[in-house]
Amino acid sequence: MRDDRNVARVLLDRQDRTYAEEAGIRLADRPGPLYQLLVLTTLLSTRIRAGVALAAARELFAAGYRTPQAMEAASWQDRVDALGRGHYRRYDERTATMLGTGARLCLDRWHGDLRRMHREADGDRPVLRRLLTEFPGIGPTGADIFLREAQTVWPDVRPYADRRTLAGAKQLGLPANPGGLAGLVGDADFGRLASALVRVALGEESAGEVSRSAAAR
Repeated sequence: MRDDRNVARVLLDRQDRTYAEEAGIRLADRPGPLYQLLVLTTLLSTRIRAGVALAAARELFAAGYRTPQAMEAASWQDRVDALGRGHYRRYDERTATMLGTGARLCLDRWHGDLRRMHREADGDRPVLRRLLTEFPGIGPTGADIFLREAQTVWPDVRPYADRRTLAGAKQLGLPANPGGLAGLVGDADFGRLASALVRVALGEESAGEVSRSAAAR
């Protein structure tokens, strides 16, 4: 009989980093890392390959734009140039504008601290999603990306499995619901599992290879 927990373990062995970790974000419930996740979410929300968005995020952070203050203080051209170094060229000019506007909104509305947004929502996921979509460039899919990653440091959001996470689960024959997936791993690993399942859904990881590796154990 197939063991779904074994499939989940194999997947995590093969894909052991969240998208935030791959972008160089040491995610924690602190203003800086949460803002960096917002930046990454903005980049991932456009119709561009995830690998390009990750590279662009790393370039922005390497340029020092790790806080809303630094992002807003950078010139529009500086932001465009950093995005270009990450090969994020198709949407670079529009995204550079959105990042500047989003930084100002973060400062004005939340005083640069997205923990305030979290507290205002008081554990209500629909409220969190609505507040996130107020940022330019972040729609419902972007809100899902942010919360899928943030659940590693916001336990009240967990288990958060968005449409792409559940699509990856279906490809692997795993439970296609948050509760069923949460039963396969410990709480601390659920965010990593969600990201790994997204990679399956996007074709970055092979469902067939994961299943074969699990069967061989």
